[in-house]
Amino acid sequence: MDFAIADTCFLIDWSLWRRRDAIFELFKTIFVPETVMREVVSADTIEWITDALIKGVLSLFTETPDILEEARVLVEKSRSIPVLRGVDLPEAICLVVGRRRGYIVLTENRGALMITDILEEYRKVKVWRALEVIANLIKKRLLRTRDPTEIFNEYERETYHRFPRGELEVVIDELRREVGEVA
Repeated sequence: MDFAIADTCFLIDWSLWRRRDAIFELFKTIFVPETVMREVVSADTIEWITDALIKGVLSLFTETPDILEEARVLVEKSRSIPVLRGVDLPEAICLVVGRRRGYIVLTENRGALMITDILEEYRKVKVWRALEVIANLIKKRLLRTRDPTEIFNEYERETYHRFPRGELEVVIDELRREVGEVA
């Protein structure tokens, strides 16, 4: 994996986890749109982001007028399709950049996930939640454990983020088959 771009909800949750820096072994750089930075208000999250910017593993992404315009159109489109959960500008910016540059979009926004299923022009965009990031960290043996459930439970305890149970069970079963014991 080379590059990712992260939205606010992902960064806030992820910053609470004790193993949060493992993500920097998965990606060369994670971009943070300036719009996202303006939304972060938690001192702990800002401190983690600032440290990562200084280390060069996070990088600010300045939105250009054409990206902002496409993102605004995407926000409007997401709100005009009844079956689609709406996305806000920060998530839309990440999706536009993911489409244009091939970056993996890091978000917990269900609307962003739905867009890749519903809108043809966004079908190739990879959207990962913490669920997929942690699974990939385990697959690549960047996080080691005898039981992947332990890692996911730890993330939930520390971040107060609950994974969808059915999806979590599928991922854990897949990890056990693919990786076996990874301690």
